[in-house]
Amino acid sequence: MSDHAHDSHTGPIHTPKQLWWTAIFAFVVPVVLIMGLVAYVTRSPKPQAGVANPELAVAQRIQKVGSVELRDANRPLAAGEDVFKAQCAACHAAGLVGAPKLGDKAAWAPRIAQGFDTLVQSALKGKGAMGAQGGGAIRDLEIARAVAYMANAAGANFPEPQAPADEKK
Repeated sequence: MSDHAHDSHTGPIHTPKQLWWTAIFAFVVPVVLIMGLVAYVTRSPKPQAGVANPELAVAQRIQKVGSVELRDANRPLAAGEDVFKAQCAACHAAGLVGAPKLGDKAAWAPRIAQGFDTLVQSALKGKGAMGAQGGGAIRDLEIARAVAYMANAAGANFPEPQAPADEKK
């Protein structure tokens, strides 16, 4: 009875060999499993779900926030028609996404009634589906010239803006 009473008060480990096996299974095996999982997860980049070109997606995420663009400050100002063809015709020639077509007097009349400065500010800052045109490769004064060209084609009589005297060269 004493042997049975003694066994009921002891644990499952009776020999040093059992202690070593317990230590291995309790500590070493989980550490090895965790290291294996880490190696598996980090072994190669995984594309995001739905990304067709993972390299492009990574490049876009790590691109620089700002950039420097050098432009010729001494180039002559473009005429309104030239700016229209380069910047505005994509939408205003076909009337895409609500843009008034070039020469459509009915569509331009309420806009012309707001005044030239309001039209220019709408073009520079964007309005509706049209994005802001200011600050791009085309100068703000050239955008104003394009606005005058489009409004005049629809019946307005706005003069084409000119560069200030100190800016002309």
